[in-house]
Amino acid sequence: MNITIYHNPRCRKSREALNYIIEKKINYNLIKYLEEKFNRKTLSEVLMKLKIKPEELVRKNEKIWINKYKGKSFSDEKLIEILIENEKLIERPIIIYKNDGVIGRPIQNLVDFLKKINKS
Repeated sequence: MNITIYHNPRCRKSREALNYIIEKKINYNLIKYLEEKFNRKTLSEVLMKLKIKPEELVRKNEKIWINKYKGKSFSDEKLIEILIENEKLIERPIIIYKNDGVIGRPIQNLVDFLKKINKS
């Protein structure tokens, strides 16, 4: 098994998920998405694997969201554009395995996801 983790080293929840993956000795590919920025294609693929709408990936307590976007309505395409331009708005960590994925916060989401993919 080789999973991909979209990681923000400054985020406690993201570090917690990465440490869990390391403790379990799972092979992983680390993408620091604030450095290796998402593009439209990659973010759209991640959303498909997570099986969520772009709005569900938005960190709505971030100042950027509150000050610029809160209370406004956006198409999925526009939200993807907003997330690409403001990557701090993206929930983290994101864990992907093949065509499936999960947002690893709380950590139990990651634990349950790993159990699920180990059964398949």
